[in-house]
Amino acid sequence: MASERSVPTDPDVGNQANEVRFRGGGFVPSTRRWVGFLVFAALILLIEWGTRSEWISALTLPRPSDVLQTFQELYQSGLLFKHLLPSLTRLVVGALIGVSIGIATGVLIGLFSYVRSGLAPLIAAIFPIPKIALLPLFVIWFGIDEGSKYALIAFGTFTPTVVATYGAVDNVDRTLIRMGQSFGLSWASIVWKIVLPGAMPGILSGLRISLAIAIILLVAAEMLGAEYGIGAYILEAGSLYDLERLFAGVVILSLLGLLVSIVIGQLEKRMLRWRT
Repeated sequence: MASERSVPTDPDVGNQANEVRFRGGGFVPSTRRWVGFLVFAALILLIEWGTRSEWISALTLPRPSDVLQTFQELYQSGLLFKHLLPSLTRLVVGALIGVSIGIATGVLIGLFSYVRSGLAPLIAAIFPIPKIALLPLFVIWFGIDEGSKYALIAFGTFTPTVVATYGAVDNVDRTLIRMGQSFGLSWASIVWKIVLPGAMPGILSGLRISLAIAIILLVAAEMLGAEYGIGAYILEAGSLYDLERLFAGVVILSLLGLLVSIVIGQLEKRMLRWRT
C-alpha cells in the first residue's frame, strides 16, 4: 500500500495559499496622479534648461518662463477671457448638439434592424470624410458667423459618437438580455436597465475621442472668420511668428483637453459604479 503524502494541517497556511481577492470589475489599476505631474514638470524643466543653454534654438521652442509671462499678460489685459469664453461657448454648444444626436442615432442603429440597414452604410460613408474640408461648405450653408462653427463641431462629433454608441450596444452581453426576458421585463425596461448601462462604458470611451475631435475642429473653425477665440489667437500669433503667444494658445488647448478628460473621468466614476 502506497504511503499517504503528508499535507499541511495548519488552517492559516491553507487559507493564505487559497485566498484570492475578488473584484467584480476585474483588474482595477490605482491612479497615481503625482506621477503625471512629475512627468510634466520634468519635461518643462528640460525645455527651460535646453533653451537657456541654447541647446534648443529659440527659433524652435520658446522658454516656458516666457510663455508663462505671456499668460500673465493675457490675463492682466483681459484678452484671455475674450478669447477663451467664445471658444468654450462654441465647443459646448456644438459638441452638445453632435453628441446628443449621435448617441440617440447610435442607440437606434443598435436596437432596430431597419434603422441599422438604412443608416449604418450612410454613417460608414461619411465617417472617413475630413470634416475640416467641409468648412467652406458649412460657411455657404450657415454663413460665416457662429452657425457654421456650431455645425462643423456638431457634425465632427456626430459620426464618431454614432459609431462608438452602436458598437457599444452591440457588445452588451446577450446573456443579460435573455435573463431580463426570462424575468418578464418589458422591452423598454430591458433597454433602460440592461442595454444602456451595459453600453455606457463604450459610449463614454467614444465620447473622449469625439470631444478631442471637437477641440481640433474648434480651432479650424475659428481660424476662418472669427475675431475672438483660441484658434483666431493662434492664427494671429503664427502669422506674426510670435512663438510665445503661439505656444500660449497651444497650452490653452492642452489644458482644455485635460479638463474634458477630467470631466469624462468624473462621469465614469458616477455612472459606472456598478463595475466595481
